[in-house]
Amino acid sequence: MTTVEAVCLGESMAVLLPDRPGPLEAVDGFRSRVGGAESNVACALAGLGVPTAWLSRVGADGFGRRLLAELTAHGVDTSAVALDPLRPTGLYVKEVGSHGPHPRDLGPGQSRLHYYRAGSAAAALGPELLAEPAAATLLAGARLLHLSGITAALSDSCLALVRALLAAPRAERLVSFDLNWRPALWQHRDPAVLPALLDAADLVLLGADEADAALGTGDPQALRALLPSPATVVVKEAGRQASAIGPDGQQVSEPALRVEVVEPTGAGDAFAAGYLAGTLRGLDQRRRLRLGHLAAATALTSPGDQGALPPPKLVAALLEATDAQWAATRVGPAGVQSPVGGGR
Repeated sequence: MTTVEAVCLGESMAVLLPDRPGPLEAVDGFRSRVGGAESNVACALAGLGVPTAWLSRVGADGFGRRLLAELTAHGVDTSAVALDPLRPTGLYVKEVGSHGPHPRDLGPGQSRLHYYRAGSAAAALGPELLAEPAAATLLAGARLLHLSGITAALSDSCLALVRALLAAPRAERLVSFDLNWRPALWQHRDPAVLPALLDAADLVLLGADEADAALGTGDPQALRALLPSPATVVVKEAGRQASAIGPDGQQVSEPALRVEVVEPTGAGDAFAAGYLAGTLRGLDQRRRLRLGHLAAATALTSPGDQGALPPPKLVAALLEATDAQWAATRVGPAGVQSPVGGGR
């Protein structure tokens, strides 16, 4: 049996994607998928060769079974996921704009996510999870525990679980925390809890825009001052660069790759997985950021939440590329084109 190195905890949901653009009331059919920030990270970590488990609850329903099957197919360990006989698996529906005349059409290139997750199985997660043998075994052996602000916003019991995990003895285990700001989830909750949660982690990941909305600043050095305790704070400036700032304020920045975007969903989760995989491999900050950018780029060029990295030899070459070679690299649906090589 493979020992799990990373554990990702949080809610995953069934996703309904419209068969065609337009307001939901004008759409006749939907395709079913699965999605969720922490499970996206789990799948991407597994794809990067990191033995990974996902820890959560799902409903004892068809959506829950579909979700477990999908994650298992991606190589993620779901053995400690609980089936809830009373509460349903969470759901979200994507609405896509069009050029149509309907007065409630979002417009071309626009989209909106409609969440149906109140009272879901995952919202019932709480600190008692830590006493469950399967979960305790996974956490005891993991080198990394990945959390996010989404879980803290789901319910009082979920917030208590996040606090308990952050307060628990870690030994050699790293705890990473992705802000994952979702304003709709915080409408009836107090986001003032977020700075303390973030500051209790070893490694914090956040986007500059979401940090500005949730914490009042997106400036990397100001965020480092706001969060003095983590070993590293990683700030992503969408489409431009990502920076890792140490406790002494030393900042390492790497520019994002140029990408032909197909679908933006899941890119932040893919970046997190790439950076975390690089951390577990012992890469330096520059290479961790590059692996994050590369994982994000492959997600951006895939129609789903997950993208496949190019061959390992090309990945290794890109991590070692000169700044000029990295800047000249392009990623699109057809693959990677770079002075160091190409492929998909």
